[in-house]
Amino acid sequence: MSVASPTHHVEVTGPPGERFEEILTPGALDFIGRLDAAFSARRTALLAERRRRALRLASGCALDFSVATRAVREDSGWRVAGPAPGLTDRRVEITGPPQPRMAVNALNSGARVWMADFEDATSPRWENVVGGQLTLLDAIERRLDFTRNGKRYRVDERPATIMVRPRGWHLTEDHLLVDGRPVAAPLVDFGLYFFHCARRQTEAGSGPYFYLPKLENHYEARLWNDVFVFAQDLLGIPRGTVRATVLIETVTAAFEMEEILYELREHSAGLNAGRWDYLFNLIKNFAHRPDFVLPDRAKVTMTAPFLRAYTELLVRTCHRRGAHAIGGMAAQIPGGDAESHEAALARVRLDKEREAEDGFDGSWVAHPALVPVCADTFGSVLGERPHQIERTRDDVEAGAADLLAVRRTGGAPTPEGIRGNIAVALRYFDAWLRGQGAVALYGLMEDAATAEIARCQIWQWQQHGAVSRETVLRLLDEESAALAKEDPSALSAEAREIFVRTALAGELPGFFTVDAYERHLVRRVTDVAEEAGVTEEARVTEGAGR
Repeated sequence: MSVASPTHHVEVTGPPGERFEEILTPGALDFIGRLDAAFSARRTALLAERRRRALRLASGCALDFSVATRAVREDSGWRVAGPAPGLTDRRVEITGPPQPRMAVNALNSGARVWMADFEDATSPRWENVVGGQLTLLDAIERRLDFTRNGKRYRVDERPATIMVRPRGWHLTEDHLLVDGRPVAAPLVDFGLYFFHCARRQTEAGSGPYFYLPKLENHYEARLWNDVFVFAQDLLGIPRGTVRATVLIETVTAAFEMEEILYELREHSAGLNAGRWDYLFNLIKNFAHRPDFVLPDRAKVTMTAPFLRAYTELLVRTCHRRGAHAIGGMAAQIPGGDAESHEAALARVRLDKEREAEDGFDGSWVAHPALVPVCADTFGSVLGERPHQIERTRDDVEAGAADLLAVRRTGGAPTPEGIRGNIAVALRYFDAWLRGQGAVALYGLMEDAATAEIARCQIWQWQQHGAVSRETVLRLLDEESAALAKEDPSALSAEAREIFVRTALAGELPGFFTVDAYERHLVRRVTDVAEEAGVTEEARVTEGAGR
């Protein structure tokens, strides 16, 4: 499909799929084109600033709270907007990719909110991008009603409130072009959902709600706020209808939490402690420094002093401004024998007790079986109250040194930790290449964030002599062979290639997803289309599918 306007030309270059024309309509594509025309240049400038800031941090530049925005932090008079419909009580939120079966399970899980994740839990193959939008539209229209393996799936009468997490600013969607260049992936994910579902959600008594990933500073929050204003004005939806929760999952954003809330205050729905991406980002930013070397991932718990400072500051910041503070992910997958099942639930309960007692208003789980544990734990603290925003945590004092006190948690990796990181990253890369973004591995639901931690730790450990390259390659070969034996259809060679490029390169790549997307997923779509006899011309003119 191709759509032209006086200012832009939009092309769909991905292959057609069933019902794709319901999402990739001329109106929706024109809307994406208008978003791109309005904001692509600012996005490019902000990404350039990201690179400059990363170089400054790598060279030893100190990280501290900004003097330029001190007035925002010291002004006690401003607050964010009050909770939007469906977002007052958020004691349990469940996350997962927008796939039909998982969507029904999440919406019916008893959680108050379902975060439909186009980012870390979705492999960005074209069919997943468009299919995820179809799932959301069907969920809102109550059309998710099907039978699979003898079990009927349909959405209950009182489902969870939907929030959508688009991909981050650093990613592009190469199957949707404006004037011949890829569109920013977050504008595609946001734009398609907003165009098709914003009015539907508002008329149903809810609204278009979002989670914003991987922001690094308040300028990126300002960009999102301007996107919201532009989109609402363009479609005639009142300003302030959109609400967004920002994931504080970069170390630089942790130093600008109040500023981020301020930029989004009309559209803000609070902050979330994105713990796994936060850990990944910290390792990535300070990977060259020996005083930032961390032990095995399993040993870096949320009781670590630098993570305690980060989460407590988040609660204090949110509640001071009248915003929800949402806790981190419980990734355990209950199951197995009774002892293992109870042990998993006990770990989740302990984690959620800490969050509720610290003042969080709710938290995340990755599996429906964890919803009752989280609900009971927060219920014991909240009682009949929908949240505890009134608890302002004025006792918290967290300065720059506290947020960066990684040395107190330092330590050498164990042989089990080294092999575990290689095993998880390799198996996740294989699943991601094959279209799966949330993967059950060794009792945990792993996503792109945990794979990023795994490969960055390997890079860091090798950089500082905690493990040799020869040892990593030997273990990688062993795990590649084991993966091929476990699943003969596994893309073990391609997964190994991604690991070598992103964990053993001379310089640490920022994200495995950027390079792997270009090398594997985009190419794979083209190859599949060519094998099916679909020409480039046909993909452009028929890309909306039939």
